[in-house]
Amino acid sequence: MAPGRSRKRKIEDEEEEREAPPLASSGSAVDPDESLEQSLTFSDTLVALQIMRAQFPRIEKVSIKPFVLRSQLYSSVMDRTQVDRELETLRRAKTIRIFKLNTGQDDHAVMFLDDYINQIDSVVKKMEEKKLLNLEAFDWFKIHVIDTRLEPNISHDDLCSLLSLGGRVKEEHVTLLINGGVIVRQLIDPGMYWFAIPSIGSVLKGLSQGRKELLGLLSRKRYKEEMMATLEKKRLRLSPLDIRFHLRDLIGSGHLKTVSTPSGLVVRVSKD
Repeated sequence: MAPGRSRKRKIEDEEEEREAPPLASSGSAVDPDESLEQSLTFSDTLVALQIMRAQFPRIEKVSIKPFVLRSQLYSSVMDRTQVDRELETLRRAKTIRIFKLNTGQDDHAVMFLDDYINQIDSVVKKMEEKKLLNLEAFDWFKIHVIDTRLEPNISHDDLCSLLSLGGRVKEEHVTLLINGGVIVRQLIDPGMYWFAIPSIGSVLKGLSQGRKELLGLLSRKRYKEEMMATLEKKRLRLSPLDIRFHLRDLIGSGHLKTVSTPSGLVVRVSKD
């Protein structure tokens, strides 16, 4: 084979490897098109995260890396204590980050650390195109803040102290991090921040609206239920997230439940 052709093939192989879906613990590739009924439950939290990451819906007009809700993991791994324990292990190993979401509910998102870093980099790239100043704040944030502060929140003093390990901190640096969406002020204490996922705002609006739409759709049914295989084919009007995403969320939060029947799984509105 000619050297040029060999080099081209090597580049193509590397690109395929980067774009390949994550692997389950068994080593088999995740099928993003697998139905929810086929991939509803798992014995391992990391496998559940990998599969849900691969199945994260493509969202038009919003550039956001895949994230998974804690409630979705509760729907897929039967032991909630196991989920919490394994998430804590993954968090301490710096494999994932956990974020408190501003939805008015006790929602938490889980994102693989590599995806989170890439999400921040995409925000910085847009800011560079606008010729904004003080962008070194994001490098300081990634190197000195994210790497050492694993909790979902941080105080203003701690933030500035960690940022100062990279250089002389100005108020403009903190303002830039807020505008970039990597931190948000806590309403109850302006001196504290939540770590945040940049560009997630419009998706969270769709999350809340999609929940209401799906629950409303089922509540109008005679027995407040529908076959999962049928339900999974429907499209929601008010959410950019697909119905599979919402089903996992609402089953895990207890708003919906599944019942096995000879014809397959039935999704039913929980009475309580």
